[in-house]
Amino acid sequence: MIRAIVTDVEGTTSSLSYVRDTLFPYARERLGQELRIHADDPEWREQVDAVRAELGRSESDGGAGLDEVVETLADWIDADRKATPLKALQGLIWEAGYRRGELRAHMYPDVAGVMRSWHDQRIGIYCYSSGSIHAQRLFFGFSEAGDLTELFSGYFDTTTGPKQEEESYRTIAQAIGCAPREILFLSDIEGELNAASAAGFAVCQVLREGVTPNTRGYATVPDFTHIDITAF
Repeated sequence: MIRAIVTDVEGTTSSLSYVRDTLFPYARERLGQELRIHADDPEWREQVDAVRAELGRSESDGGAGLDEVVETLADWIDADRKATPLKALQGLIWEAGYRRGELRAHMYPDVAGVMRSWHDQRIGIYCYSSGSIHAQRLFFGFSEAGDLTELFSGYFDTTTGPKQEEESYRTIAQAIGCAPREILFLSDIEGELNAASAAGFAVCQVLREGVTPNTRGYATVPDFTHIDITAF
């Protein structure tokens, strides 16, 4: 019996185009401005220092000034690199945009109603995304379907581990407190489904527009309304 559902975001609950064509450019355009405004803010500075650490060049050594940090972050955005400090800084920039009403997260119309049904059935709903936990809360808090955060029991990001590694899902199952077989993982990416399945999760691929069907014979659905949790 499925007791918990873990869902991906991009390409699963929300369109890839919104993230790539709206959120990423929004953060990229504002990197330099926002990092300078918040240069003395400990939360922002911690992430800037983490970028310097990845470059192996601390500010005290006379390297990796703010301009270089901004340039590095822009390159990481262009390469869609899943770097934790980048994801954290993107989340902070997006927060300002959401609160100013400049951003509203895309949500497929079938998602909110189905998740409310699961929540009413006391099934735990969790998010696992390469975006930071902070960014996930903002995404579901300022969605086109309204504030959906009350439906979620928890969030996981790259601090848990890479999404295509089996051990990440074992860690998630332990954190949730369910046996892996009692957890259903939803994603559009076959590599993520492979990792979750190897960890013992039930898996289902959501075939949104442009998604290539998996080659392993995993269950597939066109949208959330077709997910029958009793079938897993």
